Amino acid sequence: MGWNPEVTVAAIVQLDHRFLIVEERIAGRLVLNQPAGHLEDGETLVEAVIRETREETAWRFRPEALVGTYLWRNPTDGRSFLRFAFCGAVDDHRAQQPLDAGIQRALWISHEQLLAQAPRLRSPMVMRCLQDYLIGRRQPLDTVACLGLESALAMDCVVSL
Repeated sequence: MGWNPEVTVAAIVQLDHRFLIVEERIAGRLVLNQPAGHLEDGETLVEAVIRETREETAWRFRPEALVGTYLWRNPTDGRSFLRFAFCGAVDDHRAQQPLDAGIQRALWISHEQLLAQAPRLRSPMVMRCLQDYLIGRRQPLDTVACLGLESALAMDCVVSL
């Protein structure tokens, strides 16, 4: 059996020195995370982060840059996650929209408040992504390529299908 990390996306949104965070119930615990989730079949990474943010917070996310790519292996169960973290802005809040299963609420909290609640973070990726955002790490969105079969075949390279 091969090793297959789970591909996930996360949204980093800052407004007035506070960050958009979700409180979710995982294995009976209330944990804090950025709006995040798994890439679905047929989706681009950018489409996935827009969808996940809407589903988990009821906000529409407008990605502006890629903050970073993170690989983490959960020491408890051995699952591996490859996370693509994007930063951007939100608008069009739909307050009446039900949130994804497991999401208790979306909230805006400061970096200091998040640091004070470090034991409640879903994974170390939450703080690492935020730290990278705060020091200004950004890559243009066009560095996140999505090659379909036709565009991949049009590239000047050797392709074996």
